[in-house]
Amino acid sequence: MSRTEHGGGNLGYLMRRAQLAFRTRMDSELKTLGITAPQYAVLASLAIEPGISNAALARVAFVTPQSMLGIVANLERLGLVERAAAESHGRILETRLTDKGANLVARGHRIAAAVERTMVAGAAGRDVETVRRVLTAFAENLES
Repeated sequence: MSRTEHGGGNLGYLMRRAQLAFRTRMDSELKTLGITAPQYAVLASLAIEPGISNAALARVAFVTPQSMLGIVANLERLGLVERAAAESHGRILETRLTDKGANLVARGHRIAAAVERTMVAGAAGRDVETVRRVLTAFAENLES
């Protein structure tokens, strides 16, 4: 691969390349469950925080709030989530996993773990931890 093909070592390009490769592999592997990586991100988030807002789900899944409406509608159509009026405010709809969704997200977690193991194969554990710390710092630097 030439320097031009890999962005000449540009860090932003390399991070995007890794992210795209990860997303492509996740989509490929999650296809066996009938879901996409953003759908998995939504289901995983709902498993941690039932009723999380659509805006927060959009941020977690790296999609627009408008796209999230479609994702949640599709997950509801598949019987993986259900939406009901919030007890605290009847006009707000809260999204929660169904039993089918909870079972599917557990299977998705196993797939995600396997994809991550493939991604870090051959890297020393201390290097993986360093990458985690550095990427977290990069994000925090840009978010402030």
